[in-house]
Amino acid sequence: MSGQNFARVTALLSSVMDLHVRIALQEADKEKRRLVGGGVMLGMGLTLMTLALVAAELVLLLWIREVFALSWLQAAAAVAAVDVVLAGISLRIGGQMLKGPYLPQTTAGLMRTTRAITGKS
Repeated sequence: MSGQNFARVTALLSSVMDLHVRIALQEADKEKRRLVGGGVMLGMGLTLMTLALVAAELVLLLWIREVFALSWLQAAAAVAAVDVVLAGISLRIGGQMLKGPYLPQTTAGLMRTTRAITGKS
């Protein structure tokens, strides 16, 4: 990728991020209290979910070690393998979900930015 193309792609990505930030700020101004309360509840929920997942991992590790008569290292490797598979599935599904469609304002902003970068009217 040449330097000019890289600069265009960088400018395009920057424009998209600026557009998303502007839209998010407008929404946040309208519903600040709801967003803050929701953010606090999400943070608490994510913290508790993380603790529950750590506990579940420990239980799984102990169960695998006992049932299959494995060493600690072998049981930890088995749990890690399960984690890698589940993480791969989650990343694949999440990537598919983020593909689109985009809001009309985002699409219009992308088109304007692309035209500006390429010099087309």
